[in-house]
Amino acid sequence: MNPHTTTQVDDITLVALPTAVNCAELFVRFALTEWSLRDMLDDSTKVARDLVSAIVAVTDRKRPCLIQVRARLHSECLVIEVVSPRTAPIAVAAGRRVEVVALRGQGQLAWCELPLPGGMAASSVPLPRRHHRRAADPTEDAMTELGHTSDVDEDVMRRILYGLNRPDSPRS
Repeated sequence: MNPHTTTQVDDITLVALPTAVNCAELFVRFALTEWSLRDMLDDSTKVARDLVSAIVAVTDRKRPCLIQVRARLHSECLVIEVVSPRTAPIAVAAGRRVEVVALRGQGQLAWCELPLPGGMAASSVPLPRRHHRRAADPTEDAMTELGHTSDVDEDVMRRILYGLNRPDSPRS
């Protein structure tokens, strides 16, 4: 494997309004937790907040744009990126140097690289584990709530729940 390739990436698209700052922070927290990089949470979330805040500051609230926030493991660093159709002056995020390039047409890509802890390489960061979850059966939930009483017919409950959940069922 080429040591200079991206091994893991996650992104989210947000509306460039003040709420995007907190959403970007939550997104980075989630991605780093999934990647077992909790030691990097403080610096990474500060970088994400600073990058997104810069774009939000130059965005007209009456005509907000969409921005993309990306967390990427590349070589020996974590890269936090923000792609925006707006341009904003960003020199430093959380005390770190930020790179900015103009995109063809309009907008910019701003990013900040944070070294992975202890000389770790991106390829050594474990992939998140996914567990297969069985979809919840609403009938089981209803039966549990009712205490599995013998006077409740499961078939009747299924038909009632089916009728209530039909998109064309009349609602009062």
